[in-house]
Amino acid sequence: MKTHLIFVIDPMCSWCWGFHPVMEELRAKHSDTFEFSLVVGGLRTKGQMAWNAESKQYLAQNWNAVHVKTKQAFNFSTLNRTHFDYDTYPACKAVVTIRELWGDEASFKYLGKIQEAFYTKGEDITSLETLLYYVGTTPPCLSDALSAKEQQKQKKEAFLKFYNSKRAEILMQHDFAKARSMGANAFPSVVKIDKDDHMMCQSGYRSIEEILEC
Repeated sequence: MKTHLIFVIDPMCSWCWGFHPVMEELRAKHSDTFEFSLVVGGLRTKGQMAWNAESKQYLAQNWNAVHVKTKQAFNFSTLNRTHFDYDTYPACKAVVTIRELWGDEASFKYLGKIQEAFYTKGEDITSLETLLYYVGTTPPCLSDALSAKEQQKQKKEAFLKFYNSKRAEILMQHDFAKARSMGANAFPSVVKIDKDDHMMCQSGYRSIEEILEC
């Protein structure tokens, strides 16, 4: 029985973007040892962060710190926006929707796509239109009999139906509660559950070596 690694992530958390290469290397090189899954954390609710010079300076300093530590690329154009609601709920619910419709692997791929879109391209992933665009680029093939255009259409229709459902909201809130119950009060966090159901939570950015040594 494999040890379970649960990555507690928020798509709009800069340290989670910095952690992305660590997470992907773990998944690529240690799948014989670990089972992997995603839980979303809910970094900020709608209207929680005032969009002003102070908040932009805070974000710029934080993003620079992540870049220095992790070498992950950042596009600072978002900070030039006159108005922006740093609401992480839409992206969180989108990841939950992908996970529930198409499984863990699809949710990891989708998470990476929207993180990259936000942090390296300056795209607005609080927008449902943007989140919907990346649906067509990530989940698995539905049927070899369908054209690429028809596949994208069906994926987006399925995504919208679930995303707008009460169940999507319930599951997202369940993720938030699960994260707290596991002690994942900072993002990213890695929760390790071994074969004897012993649980350990590593909060904050960690290297591969730190995760494997615990």
